[in-house]
Amino acid sequence: MRTDAEHAERMAKKKVAQDQKVAARDVEKGLVIVHTGKGKGKTTAALGMVIRAVGHGMRVGMVQFVKGAMTTGEAAVLARFPEVDFHAMGEGFTWNTQDRTRDIATARTAWNEVKRMIADPAYDLIVADELNIVLRYDYLPVDEVLEALASRGEMTHVVITGRNAPDALIAAADLVTDMTQVKHPFREQGVKAQKGIEF
Repeated sequence: MRTDAEHAERMAKKKVAQDQKVAARDVEKGLVIVHTGKGKGKTTAALGMVIRAVGHGMRVGMVQFVKGAMTTGEAAVLARFPEVDFHAMGEGFTWNTQDRTRDIATARTAWNEVKRMIADPAYDLIVADELNIVLRYDYLPVDEVLEALASRGEMTHVVITGRNAPDALIAAADLVTDMTQVKHPFREQGVKAQKGIEF
């Protein structure tokens, strides 16, 4: 175990190194952020960023591509913030809708709203929640999404969530987090989705 003096010396060296790294970072730009993977927390992480952005007085747009057929806690909370333009435009999971043509039309309507937000310089942060699911099922062309992302404003941040992010989107993104499932009560314990936890 280190003594207090050894710890202080180590932290002082660490601070010098960290300060040098921070000083060397001088780029500021809008980011494309992807939350993907089989683990829970993709939308939750995006919602945390929404709250953070609101705290900084930023204008936020959020479109949900799957949720919409159910009542969620995030919809109730975000409706209280005038700086958040929130749209739950989905009709549920694909195995519930059972109508590919309708799912494609719903995805197109939601994507048009995201594109509108991306083109509007008033938005600082845009969340396309579960867009990766839509891309996985080929409801929208990935190239069209990449083109819209490339045309965004210099300081516009876009967060895209959902399992199975396409490789091309991962390559284009600035930040990618893969949520890894280690254990989940739905799978291992037969626990149904919990209000306030999953929705």
